[in-house]
Amino acid sequence: MGRSKSSSRWVQEHLQDEYVKMAIAQGYRSRAVFKLNEIHDKDQIIMPGMNVVDLGAAPGGWSQRARQLIGKKNRIVALDILPMDPIEGVDFIQGDFREEDVLNKLYHVLDGAPISLVMSDMAPNMSGNKGVDQPRAIYLAELALETATTVLSKDGAFLVKLFQGDGFDEYFKSVQQHFAKTVIRKPKASRPRSNEVYILAKGFK
Repeated sequence: MGRSKSSSRWVQEHLQDEYVKMAIAQGYRSRAVFKLNEIHDKDQIIMPGMNVVDLGAAPGGWSQRARQLIGKKNRIVALDILPMDPIEGVDFIQGDFREEDVLNKLYHVLDGAPISLVMSDMAPNMSGNKGVDQPRAIYLAELALETATTVLSKDGAFLVKLFQGDGFDEYFKSVQQHFAKTVIRKPKASRPRSNEVYILAKGFK
């Protein structure tokens, strides 16, 4: 079966994308690493000595970058429903973190280690129908927030991808209730026509 025009266009755009080329050249697994880099350069969210949880981690670009920034002694635990090739120094749990046994595995791996940052670059499989996609995206973001408020240590930070649209303002307010400072970031590496933004919350109460 042939590719649809829109999917062929996406493949062409993807291959010509400067961030895709940079990711390949620098040995990163995805262009998303440059979004994280931009946010980190501005907000200094990943520092040596931190333990980090990366939700929706596959293919692993964010975990790769965080590993470089935190130092060898500290822990990164990556979770995804999809398989992910191993990254040295990253504990990977494959499974759906909506399920209790997967969360229990996370707590077991963490073994009481204080978590300074929970980050989530998760997005649902997009259908192109905003009425379906947006509620799914909000649901994933709510789960990420729930996980963050369960595992974060005091003053920890939370970074989550979301799409502007129905439910966004309510979600933003719910994040604000748990953190001292909450801001919206739109990295240059986000595709211009995408309505994705990142909510960064610091100072977990």
